[in-house]
Amino acid sequence: MSITRRGVLAIPAACLGAPGLVRGALAQTGYPDRPIHVSIGFSAGSGADILSRYFAHKLEELSKQPVIMENKPGATGNIAVRYVARSEPDGYNILFVANSNMAGSRYLFKEVPFDSLNDFKPVASFAQIAFVLTVSPNSPINSIPELVAKLKAKKDNIAGYTNQTAQLSTELFKQLTGAPARAVGYKTAADAMKDITDGTLDFMVLDGTFAAGQVRQGQLKALAVTTAKRSPSFPDTPTLQEAGVAGFEFAPWWCVYVPVKTPQPIIDKLEGWMHEIARMPETPKFLESVGSIVNDDTPAEADARLRAELPKWEALVKAAGIEPQ
Repeated sequence: MSITRRGVLAIPAACLGAPGLVRGALAQTGYPDRPIHVSIGFSAGSGADILSRYFAHKLEELSKQPVIMENKPGATGNIAVRYVARSEPDGYNILFVANSNMAGSRYLFKEVPFDSLNDFKPVASFAQIAFVLTVSPNSPINSIPELVAKLKAKKDNIAGYTNQTAQLSTELFKQLTGAPARAVGYKTAADAMKDITDGTLDFMVLDGTFAAGQVRQGQLKALAVTTAKRSPSFPDTPTLQEAGVAGFEFAPWWCVYVPVKTPQPIIDKLEGWMHEIARMPETPKFLESVGSIVNDDTPAEADARLRAELPKWEALVKAAGIEPQ
């Protein structure tokens, strides 16, 4: 069959009519050929930022392209999630995010501007984080039983939080111990530091990535971690279960996501790089220094993990008595 001149001329016209297909095809064959942007929902210097920058730096080394961190704090991380959900699915806007956003937001907010199951595809999980219950370094409180006793004996107790995991951990702690406290949200952990160090806050649950350095420097006192087992980053700090809060276990994990229509070859390439980073000998050493351990799920494993957590988050939010905002 011959190809007419009209047919040849029609080919570029058809391509112009479907720019998304052209970009998708180019992205698959030459990806990446320009900077990759990584969005996170927390500010520079936060625990999430410290964690993410390590993986972004390693991703830059492997991809041979600049990897630019995009800090988009606000709405406890959901602004960044929405941004990537609406981005071009070409592999140049990717999301580093915790399960607290992907599993918890639908139960903590009345209106969520994304669907974690239908707007994204998981690439690979990369870290699990211990959260830490902290008090002022000058506080006379040195244990969870002492803190609970103080809270029960005092009125107008205040606790701080900066994200969904910390908020839910705080409410669960209150429920399991019967210790009263009003939970107050902060935009960033840095914003809350003055209030926790000067004793304005009676306690605060912080992600271990941020808290590890603060505890080592004597800026915070760690009373317990939220994981089922002790964290190698806080070897001398008991778990909340060890400290007498039976049934308390809450450990968030972080994962890479891309918009749902991202071509599979791009996902495969990103997944391969993330697994390679996980196998680097320096990665577990870095994660231990920031209150974390390696988590290395495939896309299928990450998707199954998220789906399994949805009913858990729903039950925990209801049990903690949190009303969607």
